[in-house]
Amino acid sequence: MKPKIHPDYKEAKVICACGNTFATRSTKPVLKIELCNKCHPFYSGGTRRLVDSAGQVERFKRRYKRKTEKAEEEKKE
Repeated sequence: MKPKIHPDYKEAKVICACGNTFATRSTKPVLKIELCNKCHPFYSGGTRRLVDSAGQVERFKRRYKRKTEKAEEEKKE
């Protein structure tokens, strides 16, 4: 290997949006991620968790609620 061309590879702290932290090695001292093995639905051990990015789940629920309310009102009349 050529000397002095490789970046400094050191221990880094990884911080997830769910609050989980762990250590790994990287060229950056701190890594901020959105999903980790504790909060990702595939790795969460069968527990069901919704991963909401930018309120998409809430917007879907509001839209669906409006449609069901309209359908119920039409049935009453």
